Amino acid sequence: MGKEIERKYLVNLAAWKPKDAGIHFKQGYLNSQKERVVRVRIEGDRAKLTIKGMTTGVTRAEFEYDIPVCDASELLDNLCEQPLIDKHRHKEMHGGKTWEIDVFHGLNQGLVVAEIELQTEDETVELPDWAVMEVSSDPRYYNSSLLKQPFSTWK
Repeated sequence: MGKEIERKYLVNLAAWKPKDAGIHFKQGYLNSQKERVVRVRIEGDRAKLTIKGMTTGVTRAEFEYDIPVCDASELLDNLCEQPLIDKHRHKEMHGGKTWEIDVFHGLNQGLVVAEIELQTEDETVELPDWAVMEVSSDPRYYNSSLLKQPFSTWK
């Protein structure tokens, strides 16, 4: 079974600046229930279908498959819940690990979250200076939650 063990952190924009243009991501959800999420994503010139199970701690089942971009576009436009998630992803190395920093647009403008995938839940993580607060256990920061309650609506 595929597994994702991931921690999320808010990014301090005074301490982090993108080193490149990043990759544009457009993603939507065919199902966004907390027990199971089915996501369609176009990332640059590639597309993927991802199925994720419920999160326990910072671990959940994850299955991901490449699909044709034209199929992903059709799914995003006609079958996915709206609005779509729009963001740019940047990758940076720190402490021997790849960090993925998502800069959100649209209704989630102003939100910047960094993610790091781990081998085990108790793995030690060397935090970059710009990773300021862990939000792994806060479901508001799940992309599937951001389409229902965008960052711009938070108080």
